Amino acid sequence: MKTVYTGGTFDLFHSGHVNFLRQCAILGKVVVSLNTDEFIREYKGNFPVVDYNGRRDTLLGCRYVSRVVPNTGGKDSKPAIVKVLPDIIAIGTDWLGKDYYKQMSFTQAWLDERNICLVYIPYTVGISTTLIKKKLCSKKTSSL
Repeated sequence: MKTVYTGGTFDLFHSGHVNFLRQCAILGKVVVSLNTDEFIREYKGNFPVVDYNGRRDTLLGCRYVSRVVPNTGGKDSKPAIVKVLPDIIAIGTDWLGKDYYKQMSFTQAWLDERNICLVYIPYTVGISTTLIKKKLCSKKTSSL
């Protein structure tokens, strides 16, 4: 069975996350490289709503996830990828048109040397952690 690597924050776990992980699981055994709280604060400017342990436990409770590893490399995903040794790296189509290679600090040549295939999984439109946070904030404001 192939090993599928994907990474992310997975804050406020929702149906879009489930759809993405389900599609990853069709390709093989899913290993999630989960961003640490510190990296999220550095990258996004604030901490996630749910801390690392809570997000890890939620992912492990999802039937499509086989394993969760910490993204200890921060912006450089290579250490986590090397630890997992995947056959496939799966990302959402929301990354189309963006420089995913630069974001993850690797090149196509680096992937080719390790026989890793990068695949795009369709993004679930209409649901995201950002949208959930916006809805919560607008409800909070409208109830004042």
